[in-house]
Amino acid sequence: MIPSADDATGSRRGWRADFFAPVASFRDPLFPGMTHGLPVPPPSTVRGLLAAASGEDVENLPVGLASWPQGSGVDAETYHPIAADGSNPAFSGRVRAVKGGMTIRDRPFLTGVRLTVWMTGPDGDRLATALRRPRWPLRLGRSQDIVHPLGLHRTRLEAADEAVVGHALAPAGGHDAPQATLHRMASSISPDRLATRLTEILWCEESAGIHQVTGAFRDEDGQAVWLLAP
Repeated sequence: MIPSADDATGSRRGWRADFFAPVASFRDPLFPGMTHGLPVPPPSTVRGLLAAASGEDVENLPVGLASWPQGSGVDAETYHPIAADGSNPAFSGRVRAVKGGMTIRDRPFLTGVRLTVWMTGPDGDRLATALRRPRWPLRLGRSQDIVHPLGLHRTRLEAADEAVVGHALAPAGGHDAPQATLHRMASSISPDRLATRLTEILWCEESAGIHQVTGAFRDEDGQAVWLLAP
């Protein structure tokens, strides 16, 4: 779902925030029990970052997103499953290795992750203020993956029929760039983590040029922006 524009000209005023994460990883929810990773942060992860800035439980405003990594790799991690019944106190509730406990798994990760977030309306103004002095540490993905704010400035989004797709996250059918691939990602997650809403996202690993776009805006740099609502 893409929200309507502010006025009859189809323009919106808002904010553009840029971030950088040296290392990050985003688990693909379509592969339970495996460590398959996504190539970019899903919208739910970015909403978590914004919630950390504001101190709210959830942030469900529409956001425009673009992201790309500079590299990737695979790490080996030790996993210690926890006994559901709290047994085995000698091992702090961990399942013994001989009973299917400790194991080594590969974890894919990304390096040099760039992220741009566009926010509009009163919620955009509120979060722009929060990002200047975040309530909690800003992370992108796992708790140890700290993200660094690079810049925050005003922007104006104009309704567009064509724009530079670049590495923008777009809804299915948002553009026709041939290098795009379709990913199913989490759009939002409930505070108790019991409910996850998934959405289909188009993303280009190689930056795409000017293409016809549907339901998109264009910023001052000509970048296509889709305001994704949960």
